[in-house]
Amino acid sequence: MKRGNTWWIDFTTPAGERIRRSAATKSRAEAQELHDKLKAESWRVQKLGDKPKRTWDDAAYKWLMETQYKKSHLDDVSRVAWFQQHFRGKLLDDMTRDLIAQVAEIKAKETSPSTANRFLALVRAILRKAAFDWDWIDKPPVIKLYRVQKTRIRYLTPVQANILLNELPEHLADMTKFSLATGLRKANVTKLEWSQVDIARRVAWIHGDQAKGGKPIHVTLNATALEVLTKQIGKHVTSVFTYKGKSITQVNTKAWRAALKRAGIENFRWHDLRHTWASWLTQQGVPLNVIQEMGAWESPEMVRRYAHLAPEQFVTHARVVDDLLSGTNSAQS
Repeated sequence: MKRGNTWWIDFTTPAGERIRRSAATKSRAEAQELHDKLKAESWRVQKLGDKPKRTWDDAAYKWLMETQYKKSHLDDVSRVAWFQQHFRGKLLDDMTRDLIAQVAEIKAKETSPSTANRFLALVRAILRKAAFDWDWIDKPPVIKLYRVQKTRIRYLTPVQANILLNELPEHLADMTKFSLATGLRKANVTKLEWSQVDIARRVAWIHGDQAKGGKPIHVTLNATALEVLTKQIGKHVTSVFTYKGKSITQVNTKAWRAALKRAGIENFRWHDLRHTWASWLTQQGVPLNVIQEMGAWESPEMVRRYAHLAPEQFVTHARVVDDLLSGTNSAQS
């Protein structure tokens, strides 16, 4: 049978169990091939006592069914769909380290090593589940990730930020200024609703299911953020940021890119507004642990990348040694 563009498999095993699942393909021939393979396997298991040979398709499907609660579920669906062109019908026992590395190399060339790592992490998680939780294979293959060079933090100076704001159309300028004032991620800005804002108390909040870390985020609204929010009042019943009466979903638009070009700013993404916010706070002496809390980073390691921007903070602490040494010297003289 077919649901939308995807074929589904439906048959009854010799034991009377009904097997009904997606074939994860738009091709009728591929779906029929998988149907026949599963049906034949179920017969061998029931009549001959063979141990079933599980395929990548079985494992990927089971993974997606068991992890629907994950925030990254749609990402997993997309990644599994990409892997299907390479792994469809492959027995788990035949998924060797070399085979996975070959497929990863294709993804790395299409995109980047860091993106390939995210795809590899999914394959590793599925195969570990197949081995340790489902007992489908004896042990998972060793999967090595690419070594990715850490990139420099990209941020704007206040002068550059103001030039950019002047070049942006009003709706994007407002969102950019709000992002620089709060450090919120793109999705938390574009999806912000009035039900999450209390202007009188000067606070906003991001619900746990909207936050990358899965935990609610408290946002203290400074004067800049309040100015931007006040400007949006009355434009939409639900959404804070809109354009021509409709909620804004995309910010990496032609207008955004054109404004960057006019402002003379290169190699800058929307997410770098968050880096800019954190960099500015660090340079003004805000402790890294406070920035971690304000920015809702999961670990201190994520914030330590800004430490090199705070030399003035460390000068005071470094002078402790001066005092100790000078005290020692004076005591000995």
